[in-house]
Order: sequence, then C-alpha cells, then structure tokens
Amino acid sequence: MKATSKDRKQTDDCKVFSNVINESGGDLKAAVSSCKRTLSDAPGGKDPCQRRSGEEVDIADFNVAANFDRSDFFAKQEVDIDAADESNRPGTSLRPALEINTPFLSERQASQEDDLPYTHLARSPPTRNVFAKSGDMSNQPEHPALLIPGPIEFDDEVLQAMGHYSQSHVGAPFVATFGETLTMLRQLMQTSNPASQPFVISGSGTLGWDFVAANLAEHGDDVLVLHTGYFADSFADCFQTYGINATQLKAPIGDRPQLPEVEEALKARRYKLITVTHVDTSTGVLSEVKALSELVHRVSPDTLIVVDGVCSVGCEDIQFDNWGIDAVLTASQKAIGCPAGLCIMMYSGRAIEAFRNRRTPPASYFASIKNWLPIMQNYEAKKPSYFATPSPQLIHALHTTLTQILARPLTERFAIHRETSQRIKSTISSYGLKQLATKPENQANGMTAMYLPEGVQAPGLLPKLLKKGVIFAGGLHKEIAAKYIRFGHMGISVVDPARKDIDKALEALKEGLGEVGYQLAS
Repeated sequence: MKATSKDRKQTDDCKVFSNVINESGGDLKAAVSSCKRTLSDAPGGKDPCQRRSGEEVDIADFNVAANFDRSDFFAKQEVDIDAADESNRPGTSLRPALEINTPFLSERQASQEDDLPYTHLARSPPTRNVFAKSGDMSNQPEHPALLIPGPIEFDDEVLQAMGHYSQSHVGAPFVATFGETLTMLRQLMQTSNPASQPFVISGSGTLGWDFVAANLAEHGDDVLVLHTGYFADSFADCFQTYGINATQLKAPIGDRPQLPEVEEALKARRYKLITVTHVDTSTGVLSEVKALSELVHRVSPDTLIVVDGVCSVGCEDIQFDNWGIDAVLTASQKAIGCPAGLCIMMYSGRAIEAFRNRRTPPASYFASIKNWLPIMQNYEAKKPSYFATPSPQLIHALHTTLTQILARPLTERFAIHRETSQRIKSTISSYGLKQLATKPENQANGMTAMYLPEGVQAPGLLPKLLKKGVIFAGGLHKEIAAKYIRFGHMGISVVDPARKDIDKALEALKEGLGEVGYQLAS
C-alpha cells in the first residue's frame, strides 16, 4: 500500500516515523511493521496509537496517529526504534525522554545521553610581546590590553568555555548549566526572593530596554527617565518607539538629578515607572540607587524602579531585594566578564505582576515576558524548554565567569574595584587631568571619563597608547565627544593581582601625553 502525497504531508507531523517511511520507499505498511512497539511499560496517556499490551500498531491506526497534535505527541515518550528493531518482539519498553515544558514546542526532544561532560580544550601559549607581557595572560594571542568601558578583557577559562563543543539546547547537560547560571545571577544581584526571576537572552544590553518598554509600560503611559548621559537619551527614544511618553529629568554633564528634583517630578505626575542609569558609560557618572529607591517607594509607591546596570553589574553594589528594585538590565561583556551577546535581566515579582495586569498584549514578540518567563522558570528548574534557541557557548562562558565571581564575597570584589578606581583617579589628577564627574559621590568605580588637556585631541593620543599596548575609548557624549576619553577598569584587569593592565595603562597615558606635547603637572 503506497503512501499518497496527502499521507506524506500528514506524516511530517510525526518526526519519529518520517525517516522510517523514507527508508521503506513510501510504503506505510512496511514502515509501521518496522516500527513495532508496545505500550506495556508506557504511561497511561491517550496516545492515538495506543493498544492493549502486546498489540502492534496497524496501518489504519497509523493514519489516525498522523493527524494528532504534535505538542501532545512531544510531551509523551519517545520510541527507541533501534532497540525495537533489535528485539522485534512485544514487551520492549520505551526509553524515557526528557519532558519539555514550553508553550512553543516545535523541536524534537533530546535524550539524556545526547551530550558529554565538558572538558577544557588544551591550547599552547603563544609567544608574547609588549602587548601581553609574561604573567599578564597565559593562553591568549598577543594583543593590547582592552581598557574601555566594555567589552573588557576576558579570563582564559571564560574564553575556553566559549570553545565548548556543540550541544543540544534541550539536552540535560546544557539545561543543568543554564539552570545553575540563572541561580548564580540571583546571587550576583543579591536576591533570594523566589518571586524574582532572572532572564538570560541572546542579544545586547540594548535588548533590555525593549523588554522594559514592551512589557512594563503600555502605549500612552508616562515614564520618568533620569538623565546622566547618552544612554538616557537612548532609553527615552526606545520608550517613544513603543508610543510611551518619556519625560527626561536632566542634570548637567558630569552630574546626576538631585533627589529633591526627582521628588518634585514624582509628585507632579503619576509615572508607570522610573529609570536610572546606574553608571552612564558615556560620562562615568554613578547614580545612587538605594536612596533613589527609598524616595520612590515613599513618594510614588506604585511606580516601578528600573535600573540600567549595563556598566555597573559586577563592579558596583546592587542589592536587588534590600533596595526594592523592580528590574535590572545588563549585558555580558562588561564587568561580568563574558563575551558580548547576552542580555541579562532580573525582574521582581511586582514587575511580573504588573506585566500580568496589562490592558494590552506586549508590543513585541521576541521581547515578550509572556514568551520568555516559562522558559526561564523551566531552565532554572532544570527542565528543558524552547522558545528561541540560546547560545550554549555563551551560556557556558557566563557560567564560568559567574563561578569565578562568586568564589569570593561580593563585598571583596566591590572593594577591589573601589580601591583601584580611587588609585586611578588620584593618579590622573596628579597628571593635571579633570574628570567629567567632578564630585566624588558621582564617580563610577568601573570606569573614568577624563577631559583632555587643552590642545590635545583623542585622534593624536589614542594611537600613542595603542603602540604602548593599551586601548582607551574616545568620548561618546554628543555635546563634548571630542574633548574627553574614557578608561575602563573593571573585571579581570582589576581583580586578578597577576595582571598589570592598570599599571601599564597609567604609565602609557603618562608617556602618551608627553609625546603629544602635554606638560604634566609637577
């Protein structure tokens, strides 16, 4: 009995049988015969192919089975065709497969044997030169020290994790790694509240803006954006893209909005949420999140508190629970110390409840909490799920760097960044350079933005630094971009005592300024 084109179309929905049908030349009877099985050991589900123990599936039943819903099928057991062929007798038990709990199932389940434990790749160290002196880097190709406010230098083990062999994103080994990664993010953000939920999604930190705009606010809502530099302008622009009214409370360059000004703004209008850039990468201005959160909870308790922590998570203290924060968004490539490509977020139970109480559906498909919340919850519970394919290699790298970060108390990590920042700021002050953030309380611990001396331009200075094995960043704030440069000092370059990146950078800056004609302060 030959399969018709209609039959073949129907069998596409039953992936387990498709290869067998092809091997049988399209003969359904032969295909079913080769797929003999029983359900004597199977769960009591209502599988369209089910028969009494010991009975086989016949051609009529296969035609019925071809029409069932694929999501129902994939939630059931997977037939071990090879084992059934080998035994070719009733009583062969079905191999258990991982349960996939997701509203958007479209991929075949992975078995627990699909993947092997990870082992580090063996790599020979390269010959070093001025860019990577002995003791600085062990296995990385020679290169200048990247000391911009992200991406930063990465640890060898993190880069080795990026070389992990390919894995199924729903296989048990990867699911375990992803689940542990999400749990470690709770520790990094300092939240133990089970209602809070971490998210790790492929994308840059900018994707975090879309998540906030698409899920926590709706068309026509008012939001208050505290402005300390370039990235507040961009966040406000993101809100406006979604039809959300963004009011910016701006401070002079190098400063931050003062709490009395914020209080006045909150009393003047009801805002759905307020956003603050913890460290603005364009200016190096640090915002005081704790005091701001206390103010918002007192003056406008229904307003959600959203922290843009792209340049702060991993080098600045963020106490998610204690400070009453509703959302923190960040990226992998800065102080966390993982290659770029992951948008990392933490949402409070209050924020998720606000999403559930929306009047309208979320304004994005990919950036929808509706689609991602069950996926993240399942991964953290070590259950495979699928909505969009993650990057196993990036997740392994993130898992590695979080393991390193949490190997010591977070208070130590923040203290090292603070002490290093103070040393850098003291040194550049001795060179006669001034920061954009003139007030000590406004100065970030993971970066320094400094004005260039009169007559010195970035295109003349930065190449000098590059020749000395150091990369700084030019200015980013549109009003003063040509007048300053930025020095990133976070992550492995700061916390690894064997590295001399910071000392090298300060010396290179001193020499480079002299080479472009600047007389250092005596």
